Amino acid sequence: MYYVYLLKSKKTGNLYIGCSGDLKKRVESHNKGRSAYTKNGGPWEVRYYEAFYSKEDAFQREKQLKKNKSGLRELKKRLEKSIR
Repeated sequence: MYYVYLLKSKKTGNLYIGCSGDLKKRVESHNKGRSAYTKNGGPWEVRYYEAFYSKEDAFQREKQLKKNKSGLRELKKRLEKSIR
């Protein structure tokens, strides 16, 4: 399985979107400061994820959320209470 995930920083409240084949390991990596984009925002917690059988589908969805602001806006609207 491959996962597209949305993290929220407990420190800053910022959101981060990523993709991984091992969600648990990847979140641990973010929280240990091993990612350039998230190292200063930790600790991070998973607020949402989607699972895919296909790696290509997962990466396409991640790209859609990162590049297409309306896609991210719709996701935030749908998860309004979950990402507060």
